[in-house]
Amino acid sequence: MCGGAQGHLMLGADGHVYVVKFQNNPQHIRVLANEFLASRLAMAAGLTAPEIELVEVSSWLVENTPELEIDLGRTKQRCRPGLQFGSRFAGGLMPGQVVDYLPEEKLAELKNLAEFAGILALDKWTGNANGRQAVFTRRQRERRYKAVFIDYGYCFHAGDWQFEDAPLRGVYYRNDVYREVTGWESFEPWLTRLETMAADTVWNAANEIPPEWYGGDLTEMETLVEKLLARRNRIRELIGAFGRSDRKPFPKWGKMAGEICQVGWQATRWGSSIVGRVN
Repeated sequence: MCGGAQGHLMLGADGHVYVVKFQNNPQHIRVLANEFLASRLAMAAGLTAPEIELVEVSSWLVENTPELEIDLGRTKQRCRPGLQFGSRFAGGLMPGQVVDYLPEEKLAELKNLAEFAGILALDKWTGNANGRQAVFTRRQRERRYKAVFIDYGYCFHAGDWQFEDAPLRGVYYRNDVYREVTGWESFEPWLTRLETMAADTVWNAANEIPPEWYGGDLTEMETLVEKLLARRNRIRELIGAFGRSDRKPFPKWGKMAGEICQVGWQATRWGSSIVGRVN
């Protein structure tokens, strides 16, 4: 498959097709943990993200499938067997169509165009250091496409597990998807769902991640989750920084555009302490 993690398209025992990213991918082993955690958060917020699974790839399958290898440039190595991250392929096995680009007129007709505002909020919260990725799907005889938001590997700054915020990080490369944003109401209901997401929801998702995907250091995972929970009150501020950038992504915000910063800084401050641990 395309992408720096060199995922492989594989048929699971459950009959579904998955894009499988391996522990020894060229980016970092932690991108598997990032994919899992951020995908769980996206789904909890009601955003359109693929179903995800832990995928067990046996040594026998790796040894008997020549295509299961990682290209490191001058050398190649076999994919590492064991538990891998699987993201269900947006197209599935049913007839239909999946594309990664739409012309402007088709993009404007997306069934869930408004969700680009919601996924922007998630990417700002999780500190996605990459551009927002999406594919577009439609079934046979359907005219309109639907966006499916994929690739969360560079949330939390990939393998660094830190937050380096910048206005143009974690955003989609085309302004067309933000054209209908008129104010903070355009980010609902997803923005409020993220800002008020229960700490248990985040901790439970973290608990599902195999420890080998982050070196088994539970303290580092705990620190990541605690920092993430503390950032819930900064999402509006970070969206505001993007709104004021040279990209000028929200042309319909109108006079309210000048209020983005002020509104962002008035986001709810979380006064309660954060309690939780990875089991």
